[in-house]
Amino acid sequence: MEQLFREEKMRVSTSQLQQLTIFTTVLTGSGSGTMYYLLQKKFVESDYHRLALQKLEACPVAMESLGAPPLKVHNIHLTDRNNRIDQRTAQSVSTAIESTSQIKIPVTGSETGGYLYTSSIQDPDTNRWSLKQAVLKLREGQTIDLLNPPSPASAEITKGLDTSR
Repeated sequence: MEQLFREEKMRVSTSQLQQLTIFTTVLTGSGSGTMYYLLQKKFVESDYHRLALQKLEACPVAMESLGAPPLKVHNIHLTDRNNRIDQRTAQSVSTAIESTSQIKIPVTGSETGGYLYTSSIQDPDTNRWSLKQAVLKLREGQTIDLLNPPSPASAEITKGLDTSR
């Protein structure tokens, strides 16, 4: 009789297992979605992201090449190896933490799109970020260095030239 009681106690109905599976799936999915949202928000609110976009918006050649405004900034790909933030302890008496960021921001305008490749470094004393690199690479292959942008006049001249030879 005790053996029968143990078997009855161990049984779980199929509908209970289905409910448990659905609950676990929903909980895992919402947790993953929340984590993705929070990571994207952290990138967008960061100074290194903001500085890169300001540099892009301040370059008339880059904005015109994209067909912006309007400029649309898309979510970065979290699994892309080009997106990373590194913190290293600087070798000094104060053991300040030096941080670097490298991100690849997808952007589009009304004419084309591309990626804004940036590299930044954080000053350990002031905690301020500064851009080391900001390059816009368009789908068509054109590259624009935003830290040393071309003048609008020279961009018009090179746009019409056949540089493939």
